Amino acid sequence: MSKPTLYGPAYSTYTRSARLAMEEKGVDYDLVEVDFLQGPMPAEQIERHPFAKVPALAHDGFKLYEVSAIGRYVDEVFDGPSLQPDDARERARMTQIISILDSYTYPCAIGQLVIQRLVMPMLGNQPDEAAIAAALPAISKCMNVLAGLRADNAFLVGSQLTLADLHFVPIYDYFRNTPESDAILEQNPGLRAWWDGVSKRESVQKTQPPSG
Repeated sequence: MSKPTLYGPAYSTYTRSARLAMEEKGVDYDLVEVDFLQGPMPAEQIERHPFAKVPALAHDGFKLYEVSAIGRYVDEVFDGPSLQPDDARERARMTQIISILDSYTYPCAIGQLVIQRLVMPMLGNQPDEAAIAAALPAISKCMNVLAGLRADNAFLVGSQLTLADLHFVPIYDYFRNTPESDAILEQNPGLRAWWDGVSKRESVQKTQPPSG
């Protein structure tokens, strides 16, 4: 079996989620950086992903895009610890949390807050304070819901690390570096406890995005 190749920038939340899955499985892979912050999405990436997103995966002639599909593929094709629960209800909960992260959490926490507070200044632009303020109620709701679903478990779904955790790690990591996160996380100490645990994992440390 050949080495898989992942196409996407190390700073991308979804590229990092795919990398986390491969790191947890112990997969040897190549990361091909695809930068889209300094200009439009490169044409070769649009050939890999017709919706001009990242990441995309190539493995033994098989091409795949969408991070949820990539995570499941990596988990089921390669040896290593399972990243999906055996129990049907826990597996459904994992899928539910991933959907919450994609549909509700990412758009407000990353698409509005992190982009405005962290990325815009890095690109030499001023953050849109109105957009940030508008995003905070939705972010607070998302974090409250996720904390409630986690309850007192070590991970988001019971006692097993799953693809749901790997989906949340990159979002949470950027979010926690905004000043607005403090008040929201004070209301959800369980999420800080979750982060204290997962952030010590080798996979999380190896996939830290570049700073600056």
